[in-house]
Amino acid sequence: MRCLIISFVAWLLIAVSNQYTFTIKAGIQYVNIPEKRAFHPLQSDTVNIRIKMSGWHVLMSQLRSDTTNVQVDLSGLNTKNFVVFSNQIGFINRQFSSEKKVIGVSPDTLYFDFSRQTQRKVPIKVPTSITFKKQFGFVGDTKMNPSMVTITGPTEDVTNIEYLETDTIKGDMVFTDIRTVANINKHNKTNITIYPRMTEVVIPVGELTEKIIEVPIKITNGTRYTSVRTVPSKVSLTVMVPLKDYVKWTASDFEAIVDLENWDERHVKSLPVRITKLPDFVQLIKLEPQNVDFFVRK
Repeated sequence: MRCLIISFVAWLLIAVSNQYTFTIKAGIQYVNIPEKRAFHPLQSDTVNIRIKMSGWHVLMSQLRSDTTNVQVDLSGLNTKNFVVFSNQIGFINRQFSSEKKVIGVSPDTLYFDFSRQTQRKVPIKVPTSITFKKQFGFVGDTKMNPSMVTITGPTEDVTNIEYLETDTIKGDMVFTDIRTVANINKHNKTNITIYPRMTEVVIPVGELTEKIIEVPIKITNGTRYTSVRTVPSKVSLTVMVPLKDYVKWTASDFEAIVDLENWDERHVKSLPVRITKLPDFVQLIKLEPQNVDFFVRK
């Protein structure tokens, strides 16, 4: 047993000290992009990288599931339409730790198609993932500075971009305004440039309070009848409104309707009420009644 243990330990030490070639998949990040040439990559945005390392580092690499990205220098595209990885091995090796040695990349050559370059401005949108303290919520439009950015790239790519999004703004149990600086994403378009790359974001957050508003019921598709009357003639809306705008909202800012279309064929005895107009940053909590009786004179 002692001999077996010694043999196993000796074998293990030899195994982890040997050098092995290990292949990893990496995403491509372009750097030193030519300013006056717009391009389309003609291959996938991932490559296979062959790395030589010791058995111990191979084991550690297998245990970690981190996504690897490798930068590719595109300064050579000023005079040609391809880049060769074997000419950038030194540059790529500097992106890895000293115990890892890059010996090759597949495919070794990246080809690009050049087209006319276009510039335009597009608006910014800010996605959010925010939870609030009780009785708090959004109380105004998100403000950005700047609210638009300039994008430059191939005409066919730039014209298809209607807007760009920032990184998602996250928060938990928020009760005050959010002020931050957010990066602007490229929509996975590696061959476009954005200016500026960041924007200042202000998201108004405030206290909400409950308000009850009586809204007259409007009748649609009832013009072919002499008269139509609902019972009751109004509905009561319970809404959450920003405290600072409590007196601002009145019945004229809301709309409740009942629809008489096809009621005769369906033989319904009551009509559902639908809320078709609700101010921004106002939340509907309760509607009473949800159905109303009606009288029709033909």
